[in-house]
Amino acid sequence: MKAIVYDRPYAYRYTDLPDPEPGPDEVRLRVRSAGVCGTDAHLHRGEFSPRYPLTPGHEVVGEVESLGEGVTALAVGQRVALNNRVSCGSCANCRRARPAFCTRLRDHGVTRPGGFAEMIVVPASHCHPADDIPLDVVAFAEPVACAVHGMDVLAPQPGSDVLVFGAGTTGLLLAQLLAGSGAGRVTVAAPTEAKLKLARDFGADETVVMDRDDSSASLGALRALAPEGFDTVVDATGALTVIEQCLPLTRDGGTVFLYGMAGERERVELSPHEIFSRELTIRGSFTQAFSFDRALRVLRTGRVRTDGMITHRFGLDSYGAALDAVRDDRGCIKAVIHP
Repeated sequence: MKAIVYDRPYAYRYTDLPDPEPGPDEVRLRVRSAGVCGTDAHLHRGEFSPRYPLTPGHEVVGEVESLGEGVTALAVGQRVALNNRVSCGSCANCRRARPAFCTRLRDHGVTRPGGFAEMIVVPASHCHPADDIPLDVVAFAEPVACAVHGMDVLAPQPGSDVLVFGAGTTGLLLAQLLAGSGAGRVTVAAPTEAKLKLARDFGADETVVMDRDDSSASLGALRALAPEGFDTVVDATGALTVIEQCLPLTRDGGTVFLYGMAGERERVELSPHEIFSRELTIRGSFTQAFSFDRALRVLRTGRVRTDGMITHRFGLDSYGAALDAVRDDRGCIKAVIHP
């Protein structure tokens, strides 16, 4: 089969690998869609603890091609969405219902072979049937599962006034979940009007265009919307200049929610006194846990919409172009590879 393989940071090959064979309780999937996201750009640089040789790709939709011994719940030809994170179930973190922090985690696309390949072998228990969901919709299962987990962590109060920085995939998904979970108002701020239009179509109450070169006018517009500050300010960008604006735009007693992916070694300056004296809460959300079933449910019902979000499509042999597209945060919302 054809696959993308990294031997070290920045160095990948489009190459031939032996077809993988499923073991007991495993299935082999023929990959139909694999999303490319910011995590893959970080992995390209060697961040997020990749294990080499590595085939990345963690947002996987596939068709069951063969069954390993003991697999009875799936059928050949069935379309499934893959929960790529395989926890051990017995370490201290797993026993505390924190599978994302499993000390023996197997993470397809990070530490185990992922979906930027024609085929992948995975545990049958981590395959979620999705024949009834269009391919371009179920392609968002993993990022929606992450966003659902983010909502679990954030636990927003009904009627909250929420600001979301960013109108990429994560910003648009979070904005919809916030609006559908009782937020009193959802404002989305981003530099690209086309993405903000999509945010409005998906239910955002207010949108503000952020000027990358001069943010003063944009910040003024946000302060005018919420003179006392927003109850919750969400960063879905990972950009340090944006994160630095989150605290000043949060009301006393409010919450800053860090959801975007900054680099592992990047740092911002925060005032401990401000956090202390204003009783601010800072929360983060990492990957997904116990949220895949719910993600598929909101995709099935249309509570979360994805129409118009896939802006770029590539073959496996154009993986480099797919990475370039993801770096273009003005023009790209979601890039997918169809091996």
